[in-house]
Amino acid sequence: MGAEKVAIIKDKNLRMKATAHLLQDIKALEIMLERGMFETDVQRIGAEQEISLVGMDWRPAPVLMEILEGINDARFTTEFAQFNMEINLDPLLFTGDCFSKMERNLWRLLTKGEKMANRSQAHLLLVGILPTLRQSDLDLKNITPLPRYKYLVDALHALRGDSFEFRIAGKDEWISRAEDSFYESSNTSFQVHYQLPPDDFAAAYNWAMAITAPLMAGATNSPLLLGKRLWRETRIALFQQSTDVRSTSSKYRDQSPRVDLGTHWIKDSVLDIYRENAVRHRPIFASNSLENALEVLEQGGVPKLDQLCVHNGTVYNWNRACYGITEGKPHLRIENRVLPSGPTIIDEVANAAFWLGLMKGMPPEYANIAQHMDFDVAKRNFLHAARLGLGANFYWANTDKQIRADELIVKELLPIAREGLAKAAVDVADIDRLLGTIEERVKTGKTGSQWILDAYQKLGKEVTKDEALVALTAGISRRQQEGNPVHTWDLPEKTEAGNWKNRYWTIEQIMKTELFTVTEDDPIQLAANLMYWKNIRHIPVENNLGELTGLLTCKLLMVYYSNHKDGTNIPVRDIMERELVTVSPQTKTTEALEMLKKNPLGCLLVVHGNKLAGLVTERDFMNIAAELLKANE
Repeated sequence: MGAEKVAIIKDKNLRMKATAHLLQDIKALEIMLERGMFETDVQRIGAEQEISLVGMDWRPAPVLMEILEGINDARFTTEFAQFNMEINLDPLLFTGDCFSKMERNLWRLLTKGEKMANRSQAHLLLVGILPTLRQSDLDLKNITPLPRYKYLVDALHALRGDSFEFRIAGKDEWISRAEDSFYESSNTSFQVHYQLPPDDFAAAYNWAMAITAPLMAGATNSPLLLGKRLWRETRIALFQQSTDVRSTSSKYRDQSPRVDLGTHWIKDSVLDIYRENAVRHRPIFASNSLENALEVLEQGGVPKLDQLCVHNGTVYNWNRACYGITEGKPHLRIENRVLPSGPTIIDEVANAAFWLGLMKGMPPEYANIAQHMDFDVAKRNFLHAARLGLGANFYWANTDKQIRADELIVKELLPIAREGLAKAAVDVADIDRLLGTIEERVKTGKTGSQWILDAYQKLGKEVTKDEALVALTAGISRRQQEGNPVHTWDLPEKTEAGNWKNRYWTIEQIMKTELFTVTEDDPIQLAANLMYWKNIRHIPVENNLGELTGLLTCKLLMVYYSNHKDGTNIPVRDIMERELVTVSPQTKTTEALEMLKKNPLGCLLVVHGNKLAGLVTERDFMNIAAELLKANE
């Protein structure tokens, strides 16, 4: 997928050709494993840094192509959306000061990217899901203008055959539907790579799946989506649901999603994974490469396995098997995709050190984890970690009792990671510093997700929801630049949201979204009681299809009751106002204010499509005026 040399599969002939190419690559890989062609005497690590791009108002800024054009560095590359970017770090030998080098390289590259972003009035931000994302941002107008991304959207939609459905419940609940998979662009991660010999692959991969849950529990950084408090690592559910092409009409079939931890432990080698992906998931793209991998092998060469890599790039296992070639020598890697971006560089490098130490330090008794843990238990742990973070309890190997996430990490896993890093001859100072960061974060419970939720709760008592999201996003940026790990962060102040443009520029920033409505057929007595009980003066009216059809105001009710003292009850439709003044969520606040001054109803109805999205009243503008007057005292 990193190359543009792919074609979307639109007909059965191309699908047959791509499938035959894929099977040929798998056969070639089998031969390469039998011949012992893979690199075994060197162990490398690497990482990919995904980044959110935000404007000076701390909202998504679709300036990716401008930055890439100006930066002229191949390590900076595209992502799905124009408000995201990726940096590919150079691989490092897994030993000595590798983590200090990784940290320095990240700082150097992010500083370079930040300087270029500033020219486009933007910043780089490390967070799993950007808190200030709005519904309007998740539109294909923001897709990166390269063919492969549009190909992917079209291919997933074709496989799905219907709109994508979303349901994620945490403290709040988010239910939605979309015609495309672009919601996936909400996610950014810090992906870590671990190179290992083929003979060790099966045991290491199974171990990687077993430890995914506790690793993620201590590293969550994605608790908010569109202002909703969902899972501690909402990326997990959002990614799966935004790429889920399974049909709801297949009531009797068990099908695997394209994003998954897995379905079972693997038994023999990396071939188990590639074969499983080949039979469970249809190829979406066909490689345009004309390479015949078997002929390349016959000629003594090393095949690129293009179709295998293309297909592998569209099956998103949270621990992904990767094939690569370095200086003419093929190698295998495990890519950890579960870690979110941020909260800081040191947090990310500490997460990487923890995972890599666990991988290197896998205890001999866990070399066959299937003897100690059912795969269903590992999967159950994974989902609990995503939902609850450090609040999760896990079932662990050789026990039927649950253990708290923090206890498992501190008492069992950190010692394993320390031993693994020592086995790799990593500098002792780095081991102490990085694993110490993990230990303090876990003992205090102060993950990135916890900080975001605490900040959101604090700010929500002082300002509107939108202002809170802007202030905490600005707060993340400032603290990232300071570079201290997240468990040491203080909570943000509302003033960190910046000037009034950052807080009140569009109607979406100030509108109320928790609305009480009535239908056209409801009795006006219900509306009158609703106004009294909830102390409101405006009630939108909808029809049975949920479409906005009218507005009921306190004034209209007063006029009615003053002329009908006998208490006669009639349906809302008989007195509601039908000539409505509406705005969109993206309407500038200054324009809306001019409209409101001419509107005798005292409110503006905010509409997205033909559906009610929010409501803005005179009182909302008075609150803004009060804030601005205080700020200028």
